Amino acid sequence: MLRTLCRTGGAILLQAQRPAPRLLVTPVQQRWASSLPMNTVILFVPQQEAWVVERMGRFHRILEPGLNFLIPLLDRIRYVQSLKEIVIDVPEQSAVSLDNVTLQIDGVLYLRILDPFKASYGVEDPEYAVTQLAQTTMRSELGKLTLDKVFRERESLNSNMVHSINQASDEWGIRCLRYEIKDIHVPPRVKESMQMQVEAERKKRATVLESEGSREAAINVAEGRKRAQILASEGEKAEQINKAAGEAQAVIAKAEAKAKAIRMLSEALTEQNGNAAASLSVAEQYVSAFSNLAKQSNTILLPSNMGDISGMVSQAMTIYSTLSKTSQKLPPKELQEKMEEPLNHLESSEEQRTP
Repeated sequence: MLRTLCRTGGAILLQAQRPAPRLLVTPVQQRWASSLPMNTVILFVPQQEAWVVERMGRFHRILEPGLNFLIPLLDRIRYVQSLKEIVIDVPEQSAVSLDNVTLQIDGVLYLRILDPFKASYGVEDPEYAVTQLAQTTMRSELGKLTLDKVFRERESLNSNMVHSINQASDEWGIRCLRYEIKDIHVPPRVKESMQMQVEAERKKRATVLESEGSREAAINVAEGRKRAQILASEGEKAEQINKAAGEAQAVIAKAEAKAKAIRMLSEALTEQNGNAAASLSVAEQYVSAFSNLAKQSNTILLPSNMGDISGMVSQAMTIYSTLSKTSQKLPPKELQEKMEEPLNHLESSEEQRTP
């Protein structure tokens, strides 16, 4: 009986020391995967690891980080799960886009084990299962997009991948954090056509920008000419207005000066010896009119007694005396016109005799 018990205990101990078979996809995963420890009664579990313990072949409990005690021969550490974030390289695969273009695409998958129990008993190899799920999901998502959208909507494609993987991996106790596309390879002919398309698009943009520049330049030139004509017309208008205002002010000033002169003349005639002063002024104008006859025309009209200056003055004074008799009956303005009539009559008679 004792011998049978010892043999059974030895077999259980050897089975506990034997590592459990695991399917490791890539050598990268071997860095975080740990070997199954032996049951030494007193165990120290590292941080960010979960040890799944079976008692007599049935799940018993999950050891927490730190000090733990197990019963020898009955308890066995069946699985060791890492709770750290795991990085899995998704192998390159071929996929067909919506416009029937074959693409070669690979990516990187970031995941974490949230439930060690489901990760141990829900699937045989959780990492391998998630990798295969990522490949199939990527083919399905690429089949919904055209080639141009695959390059433009990589962020939305990654988010759709994460959502689809999480829907299936919840039963495995694994949470996909993110998925990143590493590289996308297209056939050489498709790449050449894409380059030609890019060149054509750039030429189109250059042509459009050049035409827009020409249009803006023409608009600016037309606007400049329009503004120049408007400013020129406004300047001419302002010049005419100023000229008319100046002429109006000159006429007003001339009329005011003439009115003032007439007013002063009428005041002077009413003073003492005003008649004598008026006689002197008329005589001076009479003599000046005869002196200008030879300067304005070739025909000269001379009086019979040209050498008799006193007679000429007497004649002028006679004209003034005739005007002075009516000065009391006429206003100053009409009086001035009467005084200028002999001189004007003399000048008009000279013009009529000019051949």
